[in-house]
Amino acid sequence: MRHALFLPIFDGLSDPRVVASVAADAEEAGWDGVFVWDHIGYREGVELVADPWVTMAAMACATSSVRIGPMITPLPRRRPVKLAREVATLDRLSQGRVVLGVGIGGDGAGELSATGEELDDKVRAAMLDEGLDVLTQAWTGEPLHHRGRHYVADGITLRPTPVQDRLPIWVAVRYGRSAPLRRAARFDGVFPIEIDHPDKFAETLAALDRPTDRPYDVAVGAQDDTDPRPYEGLGATWWMRGFSPYGITERTVRDVLRAGPLRS
Repeated sequence: MRHALFLPIFDGLSDPRVVASVAADAEEAGWDGVFVWDHIGYREGVELVADPWVTMAAMACATSSVRIGPMITPLPRRRPVKLAREVATLDRLSQGRVVLGVGIGGDGAGELSATGEELDDKVRAAMLDEGLDVLTQAWTGEPLHHRGRHYVADGITLRPTPVQDRLPIWVAVRYGRSAPLRRAARFDGVFPIEIDHPDKFAETLAALDRPTDRPYDVAVGAQDDTDPRPYEGLGATWWMRGFSPYGITERTVRDVLRAGPLRS
């Protein structure tokens, strides 16, 4: 199992230079990945919020081996062609180390309603599926000819393409939801959230029809010192060591990263 830091880039981690330094030190300490939250605002108690793409660019320049990516970017509030360009550019900057986490997002922090975005979960799910089609077509480097219900890309060509022949896409899945599991099986990994016990994780995996013809990742994590080994025994391939978004500080993260990942 691989191990990653999973960082809310808020308040004490809202400076991209700080996060880049943390990522470099995490790489030195033996961590396999450093992933960041993707928000434009958050709940009361969080004052400062960094842009994930600028932050990840700084991380890419400060590191050479750790995997990086957003966990997760809510694709329905993004323009998929713009996102395709950003991800391809970041993959080139990092020399092929990007993992793209995607989901439908939510309005728990008021980000969607405050900016006039779609609030219906089913509509956002349809937007996610259509947006993923645009992304994967864009990364072929061939002209895009897409006219869907939500997005248009008429004859545009996006080059250069990502370094990775198949840039990994992980799909976020809330516990107890079956439709996102079918979506996740089409891509390269799944990130079940709201999982607080190995039994829930086992139940989620039992409902996932994982592909067997290509590598496939299963990521899970916690915001504390939960032992990852029971999840590894059930089939997890990544452990995401997270942190509470409230009062996050550089020192809190550095204390964890210096201890290194807990491996079997």
